[in-house]
Amino acid sequence: MRKITSPRNKRKKDKIKQLAVGGVLIFIMFFSVLGYAFGGGENEDVEKINYNGLEFVNQNGFWFLELGGLDFAFKNNPHEVEKIYSSLNYANNYQSRPLYISSESNEAELEIYRNLNQLVQRIQPACLNKYECVGNWPVKNCTDNFIIIKEDDISKITQEDNCVFISGPQENLTALADEFLFKILGIEQ
Repeated sequence: MRKITSPRNKRKKDKIKQLAVGGVLIFIMFFSVLGYAFGGGENEDVEKINYNGLEFVNQNGFWFLELGGLDFAFKNNPHEVEKIYSSLNYANNYQSRPLYISSESNEAELEIYRNLNQLVQRIQPACLNKYECVGNWPVKNCTDNFIIIKEDDISKITQEDNCVFISGPQENLTALADEFLFKILGIEQ
C-alpha cells in the first residue's frame, strides 16, 4: 500500500525534484560554456594545405575548397594525385549544359557528380557506342559533353572533341577523377 501524503508534502517533494533537475542543468550548461571558452570552440587542429594560392581544408575525409563562390569537395588533395599532362577544356565549357557519363567506377563517378553537378544543367548516364551499351541509356557522341571512366593498365586523361577519357587501374580512378577536376577548374595547369 502506498502512504497517504498531504497536498502540502506532495508540493514540497515536487519542488525539491524541480530544484534538483534545475541544478543539474545549470551545472551542465556552466561547464559546457567553460569547455567551449577554453578550447572546445574552433578546432585549431584542422588540416589545411595551400596549393597554387588556394586553401584546401580537410574535414571528414574530404578536402574542401571554395572557388569562385562555389564549394568543391575532393577525396584527394592536389599533392596526392598523379600528375597527368593533358590538354583539357576548362569548366566553363560544361556550365549550364548537360553532362553525360559512362563509368566503370562508382566512386570516381560520384567524385565527378559531387563537384560538377553545381555547374552543369544535369548529369546523366549514357553510352558512347550503341554496340557497347549495357543499360537502357541514351547513345551520345563527342559533340556532347561526355566523360568516360574506364579501367586500364595505364593511367591517362585525354580529350577528343567534347569527350574526356579517364582511364587507369581501378584503385586509381577516383584520384584520376580528382586530377581531371583540378585541371578543368584551373587549380593545376
